[in-house]
Amino acid sequence: MRKYTSITEVQNDLRQGVCTIPDLVNYYLKNIDEKKHLNAFLEVWGEEAQNRAAKIQEKFNAGTAGRLAGMVIALKDNICYEGHKVSGSSKILEGFTSLFNSTVVERLLAEDAIFIGRVNCDEFAMGSSNENSAYGAVLNPLDEARVPGGSSGGSAAAVAADLCLAALGSDTGGSIRQPASLTGIVGLKPTYGRISRHGLLAYASSFDQIGPMTRSVYDAALLLEIMAGADDFDSTASAKKVDQYASFENNTSKRKIAFFKECIESPGLNEEVKQRIVEVIQKLKDEGHTVEAVDFPYLKYLVPAYYVLTTAEASSNLARYDGIHFGYRSKEAKGIDNTYKKSRSEGFGKEVKRRIMLGTFVLSSGYYDAYYGRAQQVRRLLRDKTAQVLEQYDFILLPTSTNEAFKLGENTKDPIAMYLEDIFTVQANLVGIPAISLPLGTKKSGLPFGIQVMGKSFDEKNLLSFSNYLMNF
Repeated sequence: MRKYTSITEVQNDLRQGVCTIPDLVNYYLKNIDEKKHLNAFLEVWGEEAQNRAAKIQEKFNAGTAGRLAGMVIALKDNICYEGHKVSGSSKILEGFTSLFNSTVVERLLAEDAIFIGRVNCDEFAMGSSNENSAYGAVLNPLDEARVPGGSSGGSAAAVAADLCLAALGSDTGGSIRQPASLTGIVGLKPTYGRISRHGLLAYASSFDQIGPMTRSVYDAALLLEIMAGADDFDSTASAKKVDQYASFENNTSKRKIAFFKECIESPGLNEEVKQRIVEVIQKLKDEGHTVEAVDFPYLKYLVPAYYVLTTAEASSNLARYDGIHFGYRSKEAKGIDNTYKKSRSEGFGKEVKRRIMLGTFVLSSGYYDAYYGRAQQVRRLLRDKTAQVLEQYDFILLPTSTNEAFKLGENTKDPIAMYLEDIFTVQANLVGIPAISLPLGTKKSGLPFGIQVMGKSFDEKNLLSFSNYLMNF
């Protein structure tokens, strides 16, 4: 069976009898078994997927199947699926079975998607390399000595290694786009509130956003179209109209695109990545688009503001995992205080504990105004400046990551170096706008890197249409 890059190809072959949905599931199950050393999957739902495939094939034959018939999806291990385990790749939730479906799972199942298993991630989505999982690191299928990025590294590796057609990830500061960049796939972070967060294990509630990871912009658009919309279970989910994102218009109008010269001139940006972005900019100009450099003097404040705010929210969100209300309880726990200390110390990994402690510190009496309050002011400044740019331009073009995938263990002893991996992705989360990483670059080493496009809030229709156009560059 050939490697499919889009649900369109799959369904064309299904209609022509080239393959069946059970054939597809068995193909992916075989690939998963052959590439289990990548450590992408924590659990495979093989028998369930096969049974569901047989039922959906019957519906497909009868002409009653949903729009996602033939779409085999991997689920990041922080998204709830009723009757299935979910742990956030943390020891503290080991063995926990979800009691309900997340809204995104509910909506995808209604369109006949098939979930083939849950995939590894950085613990509670905290990381940029997928080395923080309690269940071990995920390997990049393009170079197994390197990381796949994070936190949705398992999702990215599963799509890149052809273990599924698509995967769901979550993006708090780049956790969909950065691993998409390092594995050569498409990763979309929608506008904050475009997709319900109901059933997503929270890291930082005002930043987190579920999104698709695919091989084509069309698949990302279709998945967004199905998952988006208001939700009674999530008050932050927007009631704004859901557009037909997957219906790309042949819009011949010329676009105005901004790029931040501070990003392009950043000393941390790899020269090959810079050259490719300059090439894309020149091609856009050659085709009649307006592409202009814009000053953005706040680049150095992005990562500090992001980590102050997200760790503060993490400190609050993860307080529930205490060995009493939820989560792992130490066998050596004696008394209430000891239960808290022992259970959380043993249940959480090093990076999660670091962020909880940092978040607790910035929220503490005497430091709240100096850190958390100041970071909120910076966030508003960033939001206003970004909105100002997007009033004058249709899109903002910038790198997704500074370089190709780095080697396993390369940044684990330097948290600051790891945090700076997010330097070009956190802006979209801080200000709540949609952003997508497109696999438009390849280094001389043969490893890919992404180019990122950010758009106006709730304007995914134009962002995706423009992204589909860029895929031909």
